[in-house]
Amino acid sequence: MAHENYSGMKGPGIFLAQFLAARSPFDALGRIARWAASHGYEGIQVPSGDERCIDLEKAATSQTYCDELKGQCEAAGVTITELSTHLQGQLVAVPAGGDALFDSIAPAHVHGDAEARTRWATRQLELTAKASRRLGLSKLATFSGGLLWPFFYPFPQQPEALVDEAFTELARRWRPILDVCDAEGVDLCFEIHPTEDLHDGVTFERFLDKVDGHPRAQILYDPSHFLLQQMDYTGFIDCYHERIGMFHVKDAEFRPSPRSGVYGGYQRWVDRPGRFRSLGDGQVDFRSIFSKLTQYGFDGWAVLEWECCIKDSEQGAAEGARFIRDHMISPATTTFDDFAGDDQASDERNREILGLN
Repeated sequence: MAHENYSGMKGPGIFLAQFLAARSPFDALGRIARWAASHGYEGIQVPSGDERCIDLEKAATSQTYCDELKGQCEAAGVTITELSTHLQGQLVAVPAGGDALFDSIAPAHVHGDAEARTRWATRQLELTAKASRRLGLSKLATFSGGLLWPFFYPFPQQPEALVDEAFTELARRWRPILDVCDAEGVDLCFEIHPTEDLHDGVTFERFLDKVDGHPRAQILYDPSHFLLQQMDYTGFIDCYHERIGMFHVKDAEFRPSPRSGVYGGYQRWVDRPGRFRSLGDGQVDFRSIFSKLTQYGFDGWAVLEWECCIKDSEQGAAEGARFIRDHMISPATTTFDDFAGDDQASDERNREILGLN
């Protein structure tokens, strides 16, 4: 259902996680799919852990059920772009001291049992990989979790062996999941994100080395998280475009302050120097991003992830589809100066041009 004018990138899509609610039309997949289509979206990214959208156990084992899900969405006017396991992925690797907080996003039967919680999260990832295959999807979104995040600032100086051991353990937990994804033909796209051990290019490279360059270890590219870290988010595409499998279109801004910086001072989002904004209201240079991704042949979905501390979500969603559509680029099929010369000249002709005959 990708826009017919584009042979590369597909869209616009929308991530449903921030819109699901206890009221209609946000309380069931069919209704929220129709709502998304009414705003001009052609795809929906579905959180796999929300029973209002999907029965994950059933989707992992029943092709009939997955065909019904796809049909329900297509009847509403959208297609499923990818499944998300952000919350489950976070629980694969919970930092020391984080049990009480992270139990709040885990099912009650694993509360207070870190090992059971990790096993549950791992199985959730494996089920989602199987469900993705049955749904005809080739990408899966996730977080890495963060064993090291409490130690991200080097004071007192953490031993280098501590960092290496954390990445070794992270790889030990994720390698079997990556292998299941490989068996199912699904790329596992880690959203590079503060609070996760994979929060920039250096940490992704370190993890990639620990999993022996696993071909299914890919990136969910979201420039908002790089802007808030004051990184070169367009240069990131140059460095890692071969590993970028998914794209969250999310805006952000960083307003220099004499009182607070990139760490935010434990303030509410609206008061932080760096904060997420609705598309077009922040500072992210999306024209350069869409150009770079098109240049490198990105053929995945451009998916709105709405997070804004000022604007209402309904307005953000309505504006977002138009914003994405206006930024999408139809890849060039010819070179603008093809008419000006002949690149099929013979060796003899080339030597003549160079004055070598």
